[in-house]
Amino acid sequence: MSRTSRFHPATRFQPYAGPAGGWGALRSVASAWLGSGNALKNIRAMLKTNQNGGFDCPGCAWGDSPEAGAVKFCENGAKAVNWEATRRRVDAAFFARHSVSQLREQSDYWLEYQGRLTEPVRYDAASDRYLPISWDDAFALIARHLNGLASPHQAAFYTSGRASNEAAYLYQLFGRSFGTNNFPDCSNMCHEASGVALTESIGVGKGTVTLGDFDHADAIFVLGQNPGTNHPRMLEPLRQALERGAQVVCFNPLRERGLERFQHPQKPIEMLANQDAPTHSLYLRPNLGGDLAVLRGIAKYLLQWEREALASGGPAVFDRDFIAEHTHAVDAYLEAIDATPWARIEQQSGLDRDAIGQAAAIYRDAGRTIVCWAMGITQHHHSVATIQEIANLLMLRGNLGKPGAGACPVRGHSNVQGDRTMGINERPPAALLDALERHFAVPMPRQPGHNTVECIQAMLAGEVQVFIGLGGNFAQATPDSPRTQQALRNCALTVQISTKLNRSHLTMGREALILPCLGRTDIDRQACGPQAVTVEDSFSMIHASRGQLEPLSTQMRSEPAIVAGIAAATLGKRPVGWLWLVEDYARIRELIAATITGFAGFDHRLHRPGGFYLGNAAARREWNTASGRAEFKAHALPADLLPEQARRPGMKADLILQTLRSHDQYNTTLYGLDDRYRGVKGMREVVFVNPADIQRLGLEAGQQVDLVSLWDDGIERRVSGFTLLAYDTPPGQAAAYYPETNPLVPLESFGARSYTPTSKSVGIKLEPSVGRNNQIALGSCS
Repeated sequence: MSRTSRFHPATRFQPYAGPAGGWGALRSVASAWLGSGNALKNIRAMLKTNQNGGFDCPGCAWGDSPEAGAVKFCENGAKAVNWEATRRRVDAAFFARHSVSQLREQSDYWLEYQGRLTEPVRYDAASDRYLPISWDDAFALIARHLNGLASPHQAAFYTSGRASNEAAYLYQLFGRSFGTNNFPDCSNMCHEASGVALTESIGVGKGTVTLGDFDHADAIFVLGQNPGTNHPRMLEPLRQALERGAQVVCFNPLRERGLERFQHPQKPIEMLANQDAPTHSLYLRPNLGGDLAVLRGIAKYLLQWEREALASGGPAVFDRDFIAEHTHAVDAYLEAIDATPWARIEQQSGLDRDAIGQAAAIYRDAGRTIVCWAMGITQHHHSVATIQEIANLLMLRGNLGKPGAGACPVRGHSNVQGDRTMGINERPPAALLDALERHFAVPMPRQPGHNTVECIQAMLAGEVQVFIGLGGNFAQATPDSPRTQQALRNCALTVQISTKLNRSHLTMGREALILPCLGRTDIDRQACGPQAVTVEDSFSMIHASRGQLEPLSTQMRSEPAIVAGIAAATLGKRPVGWLWLVEDYARIRELIAATITGFAGFDHRLHRPGGFYLGNAAARREWNTASGRAEFKAHALPADLLPEQARRPGMKADLILQTLRSHDQYNTTLYGLDDRYRGVKGMREVVFVNPADIQRLGLEAGQQVDLVSLWDDGIERRVSGFTLLAYDTPPGQAAAYYPETNPLVPLESFGARSYTPTSKSVGIKLEPSVGRNNQIALGSCS
């Protein structure tokens, strides 16, 4: 076996001229469906995706549209469903054929392509293979390790955004009953900055809008986001907004096809007539990390126009009543605006004053504005400040707490927001701990736990000895990959609760377990019958999800059942009868209703078609801040877009790199090796660089190069053999896929106060690769 296989066709680069969606999306859906090995049954599964009585898409967290229809999934949703609902299986026979050393030589794509994990296995060092183990013995092994720790803080309980509300609630209750708040989770790596910033500014760490607000917005601002790949169902609301006369303003360093044009693959007339429609009215391309400067420039224009209105007696630009009644500290913020010179704004944003003025005029003239953002905003050192600047802008014009307006952080994985609502939080609010203590009559730990970065550091230091991963691919999703993998190897026990094989299963502690769990598409039968789980989308809507397909194996268990099994083996019946709870998930929902705000009558409310809205205090103009008001936060622009430590003494970065997904990818899951919208086929080790930068650096398009991170701590961070692709990136900026480039992101390079890895601002140098075929013939790609 080798990494170069039939899954790695010859590399080709061809420009893509079509719209997002369209026939390419239909071909991709058909390919995923036919390639699942379960095509006939998967037709039924896809038609039950996001439907009442069906299951929630295992992909992104975009909300479910309310209209009826047989098809309520996008291209990437279809990929996710067919990728999970495969007939291929990874069982005892598979592990008998493949040693762990052999599996490490395979690509990430190959590993997941092998199919579903179907039985619990334990790593055997003598044979270098995973061998079958009974569930009871697996639970007993975990309990022995946990109960043998000198302190409960030597355990870490990681959660991916795939876990259901029911599983997440049991998981946090188990971890806290065990005695720790060590709950690193995937939100630490994506929207943690949003949670920190919004909680301080408006008193709630979530977005304030619902999907219906998009029908009433006069303007929608989209910052640092690529919905065509990451949330394709968002493209239709953007197009519909333009059709009814609203403005859509996009800020992204790259020209992403989904933010330019869209052809709806579910509209036959449009497809046959080869029609498409724009998805923006203004597209601006700031520097990586320059969004704070752009937003400050918009605010500076608004302040100028407000002063002119006051002097002339004209219409107000600011919502003066909202500011007076609902906000605090506006004067300090206005002083910060005045103190920020235009020259600094233009230099740091990469945009000229007139371009920023166009965006500001659209915002000024819109009665109701929604601001959306994603990883392009949250993965910088100064992300918290940038998001608080978004909140500041919304407050200046009263765009919080009214229909068609508000803050919209678009979450990634399908239940990452729900996991946090359920208490997956290393720094839980006191109100949650108080509620748990009252209900269960046991003390809850108050010491802050480890987030993802802190967890890796603690494992490297030997301070965490047991790592349990509830979903995800921790070894690949996290920064500084070699150090993360060493951290996992330092553990006495690693446990991965998973649907498919991935790199984390091959990066083990001294003992290791893989526990196969049901996926979103699988029927979940417990003692009281088939069960539904629930998830929360980006708009705080709670949906029920009921699997539709028979599991591949009777050995697979649901995530709630696995968590309950570990808890019962470790704690017995303290503080609840764990195994009794999972006989009927309504019992878990009763506990959620009793201890989590907003879930009264939880199980009954699930019977409503489409689920129910959890509510949002800031959307009601109730501000859970120290002042009881929405807080303006005044920040200076950063001294430099790269932290000081990202610039080695005497060395200047050739480029600033952002890591990103391909179109055939969701988080670390690779559905294929193509990136249709960027014109890349059959390869992932590429780096997108402006042609002028390639010439400036004395390199050639098609050349094989190494990417070297410039973080100044004495550790060499290098990835090798990347093909240099001439691409329309802003000068001085580059892009490459993760997780392949995660080794370049230092563990210590994270957002101020958020600990979110700075994956969108990595200072790098390019060096010609040594000992490689150093030129590949390329087509042009722009």
